[in-house]
Amino acid sequence: MNTPKQPEPAANASLPPTPPEPALARTHRWGLGAFFFAQAIFVLVSVTLAAALGSPDSVTLVVMLVLPTVLAGAVAVVITVVRGNGPRHDFGLEWHWSDVTTGLAIGGVGLVTTTIASMLWMKWMGPGEGQSTVSSLVDGVQLPPALAVVIFLHIWLVAPLCEELLYRGLLWGAMERLRWSQLNVFVLSTAVFAIGHLEPERTVLLLVIAIPIGVARLVTGRLMASVVAHQVNNFLPALGLLLVSLGLLPA
Repeated sequence: MNTPKQPEPAANASLPPTPPEPALARTHRWGLGAFFFAQAIFVLVSVTLAAALGSPDSVTLVVMLVLPTVLAGAVAVVITVVRGNGPRHDFGLEWHWSDVTTGLAIGGVGLVTTTIASMLWMKWMGPGEGQSTVSSLVDGVQLPPALAVVIFLHIWLVAPLCEELLYRGLLWGAMERLRWSQLNVFVLSTAVFAIGHLEPERTVLLLVIAIPIGVARLVTGRLMASVVAHQVNNFLPALGLLLVSLGLLPA
């Protein structure tokens, strides 16, 4: 009596499926030149507007304050798209609640230290000395409420984002591409941030302001935390400038 044969398994039935090959990490192709180019755009637009507008009225004053910073930030984003993988990948510019809470915490600490440092700085420099460029531009200018709010929102929310795209985005990424240590990247980007504001009399104060912002970038490895920390740090100065511009506080 013949025993019925069992069906033979398919040749590949016992083999596990081949896992997909991991995607290679994509690195950006921009370096320090990209940062200097974006910074040059900021300086060139600022100088051109100042020369072209002369003694500006309230509207052109807002343009002089907002346009150079926004254009430089836009250039930074375009560079990451053309020469990299976009700001989300290259900068870590994406929403994470952990980054937001870290930025709020570090920014809150930084706001306290910045307020104390600013008070000591103003006491040392004397009344009316050591003002920021923005404060000196709007000093004595009575702005319409709508334009005052625009400047407030720019200083509080927009300018920190654009500056972070430059200093702890383009510059930070360029130094990482050179395989510099994270500590060196933090120290150098902090120093360049303070110097890059082109306010020599406030460079030391700007160093104090920049340290907690850079720490937020360092501990998370992403830009969102430093953006939030920077915005927290700018809130009180922006609010004070708004109240002065509206005539609700003495200049």
